[in-house]
Amino acid sequence: MAYTKEDILNKCEDALKNPSTFYQADVINYRGKTADGILYNEIVAEFVCDNFDKLTFGIDKITREETYKTQSHDGEFNPNSKREEEITAIKMFNQCKDDSVYDFIGKIIDYQTPLKNTSKDEAGKIDLLSFDGKTLRILELKKKDSKETMLRCVLEGFTYLCTVDKAKLLKDFSLSDDTEVVACPFVFFDEEQHKEMKEDRPWLKKVMMLMNSKPYYIKEENGYYKTTEG
Repeated sequence: MAYTKEDILNKCEDALKNPSTFYQADVINYRGKTADGILYNEIVAEFVCDNFDKLTFGIDKITREETYKTQSHDGEFNPNSKREEEITAIKMFNQCKDDSVYDFIGKIIDYQTPLKNTSKDEAGKIDLLSFDGKTLRILELKKKDSKETMLRCVLEGFTYLCTVDKAKLLKDFSLSDDTEVVACPFVFFDEEQHKEMKEDRPWLKKVMMLMNSKPYYIKEENGYYKTTEG
């Protein structure tokens, strides 16, 4: 039995009781439609637009007492690990070790950047940070076969952008204090999230506009990664 629009909105209202974890709500990954053909995900996206200020100002900012720049991030990883997303992030970081840069996003300068200050904080880790000389990007990476929606990806990255102490983040990575900081989806070309962007999803695109969130896409060829737009 399909959910109604009211059902979806009720789930959204319940999830928004904690803006910092709103992006984790199951409803954000629903892929079905109401009986009259409205995508659940578009209903959620419209809700986000209607409650943008409540979401934005409700996300708790966390300032780390320790540095955001983790010295042990040397690009080493266990090749037998099942943490596919993390391994992809490290491989992409390693590809920049010889001063190589990616098209559109620049040089990846860190991976798995911590957001928590204490173990009690409700915050994840930034998958990747990239810098192109002007803009620092918080990149929300999804593995190649991820079934998460693009909306989930956008909301997660935006939550991290609101959570991080941007001034301290820039200082810890020795970047100018007038550097722009944005959060962007970083997903594989021709996979689920990229396909969504080709569909008629006006509310998803409005969310991305409000959040200044531009998607970038990954192409892998023989273990070598490239990035593209659109």
